[in-house]
Amino acid sequence: MSKKLIITEKPSVAMEFAKALKITTNRKNGYLESENWIITWCVGHLVTMSYPEKYDEKLKFWRLDTLPFIPKEWKYEIIPQVANQFNIVKELMQREDIEEIYNAGDSGREGEYIQRLVFMMAKPNPKAKMKRVWIDSQTQEEILRGIKEAKPMSEYDSLSDSAYLRAKEDYLIGINFSRLLSIIYGRRLAKSINEDKASISVGRVMTCVLGMVVSREREIRDFIKTKYYKIVGIFGDEKENFKAEWKVNEKSKMFESPKVYNETGFKKENDAKQFISELQGKKAIISELKKSKQKENAPLLFNLAEIQNECTKRFKIKPDETLDIIQNLYEKKLVTYPRTDARVLSTAVAKEITKNLNGIARGMKDEEIQGYIKQMSEEKYSTNLTKTKYVNDSKITDHYAIIPTGQGYENYNQLNDLQKQIYKVIVKRFLAIFYPPAEYNKVQVTVDIENEKFYCSGKVCIKQGFLEVLKPIKNTKNQSENNKKQENNNNPENQEEKNENKNESKDDSTDLEILKKLKKGQEILVNNFEIKEAETSPPTRYNSGTIILAMENAGKLIEDEELREQIKGAGIGTSATRGEIIKKLEKIKYININSKTQIVTPTNKGENIYDIVKMSMPDMLNPKLTASWEKGLDMVAKKEIKPDEFMVKLENYINSKFNKLVVKM
Repeated sequence: MSKKLIITEKPSVAMEFAKALKITTNRKNGYLESENWIITWCVGHLVTMSYPEKYDEKLKFWRLDTLPFIPKEWKYEIIPQVANQFNIVKELMQREDIEEIYNAGDSGREGEYIQRLVFMMAKPNPKAKMKRVWIDSQTQEEILRGIKEAKPMSEYDSLSDSAYLRAKEDYLIGINFSRLLSIIYGRRLAKSINEDKASISVGRVMTCVLGMVVSREREIRDFIKTKYYKIVGIFGDEKENFKAEWKVNEKSKMFESPKVYNETGFKKENDAKQFISELQGKKAIISELKKSKQKENAPLLFNLAEIQNECTKRFKIKPDETLDIIQNLYEKKLVTYPRTDARVLSTAVAKEITKNLNGIARGMKDEEIQGYIKQMSEEKYSTNLTKTKYVNDSKITDHYAIIPTGQGYENYNQLNDLQKQIYKVIVKRFLAIFYPPAEYNKVQVTVDIENEKFYCSGKVCIKQGFLEVLKPIKNTKNQSENNKKQENNNNPENQEEKNENKNESKDDSTDLEILKKLKKGQEILVNNFEIKEAETSPPTRYNSGTIILAMENAGKLIEDEELREQIKGAGIGTSATRGEIIKKLEKIKYININSKTQIVTPTNKGENIYDIVKMSMPDMLNPKLTASWEKGLDMVAKKEIKPDEFMVKLENYINSKFNKLVVKM
């Protein structure tokens, strides 16, 4: 009797497939078998690329005359520690009674690569049909759908091509340039870091990320603070007054004056005092008065980069720790696939979204969450998302955003406290998209004193809307403490607090009721003028979360969520690999990550590596170049360019760089 074989990424996933298919047969050595099905598994990577010495023993030694190393025929080998499981998978794939083989590896590029290597080395039964299972969660419903709708594996060949090329690119750049730079600059590096000998490790992505960290650190180190003096007018009587800040305008007598700094103040305090004295006794008029209502919608859903950044901010954990936790939630059927770049849902998922909500309502034993769902029900909030910004099929490639499945609550009590907290963060971001927008009343006032303009605005939230669910993270430090911290801006320990203060809500503290009473054209009493000392601030250091966002946006740390979403394209690395890159840089001691604040700083060794790369092949530090290679891989996956075309460009790049570097020796 013919059978169907499923190959999953690891044993725990195989067990979920077995439950979905109601396979209760006893587990055998490395697989499960029933009357119709066999389920086996990989244990991570079973196959790897061979090192150069497997091509030629001479290549074991790092010598200039053996470089660059670019094999014509690529060699792969079974990883010795997992050879036993590979042999089990191989024997099953070659069985004559197997009519269909389902590739049920992790539903992403790297998962495809792991499985394709196994298929390539195992040489399965040629009569068997090859199919690909692609799922968004590990719920039984989704697993059964994935099996039922499995497509021919050949439909994923372009994704496989992209995965193979990514591995070849990282291999060739890493091995060739690490060896070459070590041969040329190894002694220099050893001397700089006071070691007997040293090797230089470079990589397509990690060297670029190191460059981002070192560049930022040197900007901060070289930054020279500039003091300047703002002028604040106090308008109104003793009982009712408001403050407004002066800013130069085209009609101002200080327009383009060398005495003015950055249009908002004066370079010298005496010039500010002189300016104030000239305004004394002059008539003040309300020249502009704008009253408006503003609406703010809930933020988009989480992708992996966004949740990694959020968890670094909230819980001070590293990106790879966040991914481990969300992977665990995924395997426990609580959330959808974690390694996603999308922050929206597909139309198909949106139409069925009440299943997720009903599941949370029934299963999640959390008083706060149940309160939000009760409010949604009582207020009759719409669950029709199809025409909102949260649904966009064009912004989804492999997977939609990370959301709760509404299932898996039988596993909820097995979670530790941090896992529960992170799950709750995901649930709350999900529930927020069903809530109405937050609404604000805003008043903007311009005071004119003989063409010198003072600006003020007041803003108050009149309807919380989604903010009832996503309450901002409040900073408890008072303003005087913040000012003290500002004096120590270059201290990484204090930089985190500065970042948190910077990201707090900027609602004006001015009494909105006073501003609402004003009228355009009204003459207003000038109560007094103040001089406010200010100073410029250096750029902020990355933490382990914000650097993930910067990698996603090709080296740009963009705080504004909407803008970040608009410009998102090919980033540095992928959602699946960014956390591991940060982890590797820390492991090889090129960067330090403070365990309390998660602030990232370069080590002395990291800075020396940066200098060597900048002097020898500076384009490796350029995020745009790294992102362009990632874009090329994406184009291969989308069949916009052929794999051979990508490979030719890669080989030309390596040969060109080698020729230039060898000439410099």
